[in-house]
Amino acid sequence: MTYKDSGVDIDAGNRLVEAIKPLAAATRRLGSDAGLGGFGAFFDPKAAGFKDPVLVATTDGVGTKLKVAIAADRHEGVGIDLVAMSVNDLVVQGAEPLFFLDYFATGALDVATARTVIAGVAEGCRQAGCALIGGETAEMPGMYGPGDYDLAGFAVGAVERGQALDGRTIEAGDVLLGLASSGVHSNGFSLVRKIVEASGLAYTDRAPFDAARSLGDALLAPTRIYVKSCLAGAKTGHLKALAHITGGGLVENIPRVLPPGLVAEIDAAAWPLPPLFAWLKKTGNVPALDFARTFNCGIGMMAVVRPEHAQMLAAAFEAQGETVHRIGRVVAGDDKVAHILNMERAWGA
Repeated sequence: MTYKDSGVDIDAGNRLVEAIKPLAAATRRLGSDAGLGGFGAFFDPKAAGFKDPVLVATTDGVGTKLKVAIAADRHEGVGIDLVAMSVNDLVVQGAEPLFFLDYFATGALDVATARTVIAGVAEGCRQAGCALIGGETAEMPGMYGPGDYDLAGFAVGAVERGQALDGRTIEAGDVLLGLASSGVHSNGFSLVRKIVEASGLAYTDRAPFDAARSLGDALLAPTRIYVKSCLAGAKTGHLKALAHITGGGLVENIPRVLPPGLVAEIDAAAWPLPPLFAWLKKTGNVPALDFARTFNCGIGMMAVVRPEHAQMLAAAFEAQGETVHRIGRVVAGDDKVAHILNMERAWGA
């Protein structure tokens, strides 16, 4: 018997490595040569311009959004999602993403699909300004069903010592700015899939809320990468904190950056609920609080600033292409969740 007889094709793995080498090379940045094929990859923070850096590391996946990508046979954007979920977590701490590694696992390697996914990873790295310096492709027969695969990503960034965003200066009266999301991003897809199933629609059907796109394309819109805009905001010196709105939605992510004794008060009527989210809520009859704990509801990143700096920070974000809404304020309180006001009026019961 050979290894190929057991379901593992070493030659296919080698073909994939050769196919993605140009993709990785295109993400080169100062400090890295973005080469593939060795046992490890080097990165030089000094060459990247840092004097006394503190490293910040994150890891994440794409979750069951992959089930939608596989069902719709649309794999172009999930690599961007993979990068976004990690680098957006880095930048909320004021860290610049330096390099990224990916893990692609499948039962039987389809080189074309894998290359499409990793092309998305490379595009995400390009948007974030970090180098794709390595990864792992695991072919594991019996672990995954036909056509299935899973992804994990790992990002490392750096911030100069003493310049991290830690929220320690936040105080009551500070303003909350919300940066618009590009869609559902990569959280809540277990509920999304149940809602789609209940609707009777296929992912290839036209989206009920968008005649120009299929339902699958609308749901698979890649997670927005906020790195360049948030770094620009941090450089103003007036940004107190950032919160990436991921699992836990608006309710549980914002309190993660607030000091004890302070809570976030958010007005759900302060921004328009995107039609995709309105359709999900209505079709699934999702209770308002559960909706706000599951989805980003149209806000993918939140910034905390002093009232007198809010207009200037909003302009800095908008100059980088963001859509910005003034969504609330910081008030005194001891709850560990954000208070979402006017949910029923803005979103329905």
